[in-house]
Amino acid sequence: MSSPRRRHSRTLAVLAMGATTLLLAACGSSSDGTSSAATSGSGAGASKLPKTLVFSPLSLAPPALKGLSEGVKGYAGSQGWQVIVQDPNFDPNKQVQDLNAVLDSGRVGAAWVIAVAPKSMGETIKSAQSKGIPILVNGKPEEWGFSGPQPGITFDYIDYTAGGTALGDQLGKCITQKLGGNAEVLFAQSTPGQAGKAEFEAAALSGLKAAAPNAKVVQSIVVKDRPSGQTDIGNALQGQPGINAIMGTTDEAALGALGAYKAAGKKLPCLTDFGGNDEVLANVKSGSVFASVALQFQDDMKQSFDTLVKMQADPKANGLVLVVPQKIITADS
Repeated sequence: MSSPRRRHSRTLAVLAMGATTLLLAACGSSSDGTSSAATSGSGAGASKLPKTLVFSPLSLAPPALKGLSEGVKGYAGSQGWQVIVQDPNFDPNKQVQDLNAVLDSGRVGAAWVIAVAPKSMGETIKSAQSKGIPILVNGKPEEWGFSGPQPGITFDYIDYTAGGTALGDQLGKCITQKLGGNAEVLFAQSTPGQAGKAEFEAAALSGLKAAAPNAKVVQSIVVKDRPSGQTDIGNALQGQPGINAIMGTTDEAALGALGAYKAAGKKLPCLTDFGGNDEVLANVKSGSVFASVALQFQDDMKQSFDTLVKMQADPKANGLVLVVPQKIITADS
């Protein structure tokens, strides 16, 4: 069985992309009240629940999650809210205990949880529901044992099928435009245990086949991080010198690929990325990366917090199922 750190490795990776953006959003941001993620209601809960949010991420040790907590505090503060940040340090028991304590105290009027172990939080969810405290959790309802929207709970997840399809489609477009539809492709995959891995990678391959049916995936490698990715992709080039297109499922894979080709003194005609951190986007602008399927974490932070605020008006009504926005970034966009 994989550890909580392993299971949430993709979560940490994608949060790292958004930490800087979230911190920028925290400075001087204001809500225009037009978020599509709105829950209407006219109950009396809004007048009784305090404007205090408890934010419980996996841990504050990773810089990405520390940055996210600061972004949440800044944005919530700009809306007149206070934020209690908890640090379970990847311990599911501590996360549950700390959340239960603050929920029982009556100090908070909403909760935002990135759970270490969703299956351990059943009683905490029930406690929030019974107290009329709206709660937002990361993942799909079925990951929490539900079949759809639930009273007082909003779910927020990354659509890996859509992201994978877009990644493969963009690589296919590059192959069609630059290589006449024919290419030898290296598929730089994420490590086992990452969230959404199977559905994401299946969708990416399907998207590539639909957009460039004559392209051939000649090798697949797992990329753990940028340095090892550069080394492994460099080794792959020695065995498969005809590789001229790479589909990177993470920023680390895309940046490692660029490093490998530079070290080999070769040009890489087609490279696509999923994630969209600042360094990757700079390479998109320069033309080194054809396209990035970029997760829009600033927009997601706003829609998540704004939804919790609106849920206070009727905290026993069904919450929403939110999706982290994605945007295809190219040199021309």
